[in-house]
Amino acid sequence: MLNPRLDLLSDYPFARLRALLDHEPTPAGLDVVNLSIGEPQHAMPAFVGEHLSRDLGSLSRYPTPNGSPDYRIACAAWLTRRYNLPEGLIEPDRQIVALSGTREGLYMIAQVVVPEKKGPKGERPLVLMPNPFYQTYVGAAVTAGADPYFVAATPDNGFLPDFAGLPRDVLARTALVYLCSPANPQGTVASIDYMAKLIELAREHDFVIAFDECYAEIYGDVPPTGGMEAAMHLSGGRITPDCLKNVIVFHSLSKRSSVPGLRSGFCSGDPAITQAFIKLRNYGCAGVPMPVIAASAALWREESHVEQNRALYREKFDIAQSIIGNRFGFFRPAGGFYLWLDVGDPEAAALKLWREAGLRTLPGNYLTRPENGGEKAGKSFLRLALVADVPTTRAALQRFSNTLGS
Repeated sequence: MLNPRLDLLSDYPFARLRALLDHEPTPAGLDVVNLSIGEPQHAMPAFVGEHLSRDLGSLSRYPTPNGSPDYRIACAAWLTRRYNLPEGLIEPDRQIVALSGTREGLYMIAQVVVPEKKGPKGERPLVLMPNPFYQTYVGAAVTAGADPYFVAATPDNGFLPDFAGLPRDVLARTALVYLCSPANPQGTVASIDYMAKLIELAREHDFVIAFDECYAEIYGDVPPTGGMEAAMHLSGGRITPDCLKNVIVFHSLSKRSSVPGLRSGFCSGDPAITQAFIKLRNYGCAGVPMPVIAASAALWREESHVEQNRALYREKFDIAQSIIGNRFGFFRPAGGFYLWLDVGDPEAAALKLWREAGLRTLPGNYLTRPENGGEKAGKSFLRLALVADVPTTRAALQRFSNTLGS
């Protein structure tokens, strides 16, 4: 017997894209360029292979459930440096959870923090998320026994969902909020005040915020604020027993270091949450292989490859700005590596780009639900992932411009 709640899951965006495009021929003489998926394609740092090969003998043993002490120390030290956190805030053994990429962690966090009932009437809990949204958020909510609740992120609100403006009865039922900053797909960066107010709201209504920060190291001029940084802002920089209450942050090496196949990330924050998370993973997850853990620790300690990676994305946004100009509502995002372009009919645009230019792009309505103003959030937009190398990106954007015109 199948779980009937799975019927609440709509078709996965890339399944919908395959149904739209795969029966259509591509133009002869053109190489296909996939701009639909956010899979970094820059060269990974050379030292990754060296670290992976140093301890291949460990593959003959089960990996430890939560990485290594050295890995946890490296993650805690990076968080402290990156977000100017006070020394001693993060206890590596209690507050770092090693993950097989943040997708796993973002999915499992709902199992950790969503209760059976929530609110004064003991109703089914709600999991709030931006609309457009990362599909894993929906799957996590549904399989944890909660109802997903979509909060529109549109041009009208600067692509930042207004969680604080929701009805009180909705907030009373809320168990978990997902916030991605920089946002996928719009690249919006939440300010420290926005994050701090959301944390205050979470503490008032007793819900957890999962800050999805996997794009945090790809930005234009200003490093994005993080959830733990906002929590410490609220506490005046003082370490107290509750200074990270209701806060959990997620980080990945996939985007930061261009190693999506490594499947390596971590989460950190409220020690009550991280301890419960570690307990759950002991029951349900395989540990990250130890050669991967060793390579990951080295990546979290090294910054020059991240700066080079960031420079490549900036160069590609320069190219996009020069080719697209002020058409399709173009704006240069504060972070991330997506273009979110207003093309009118995104499915028609995606078909035209595939048939005539060999470009695979993602209609924005595949990332949205119509509830609570969500139709406006995605119905006219197309997402382009600028993940290929610079020459390929330049050629693809020129094809895009030539095909869709003005």
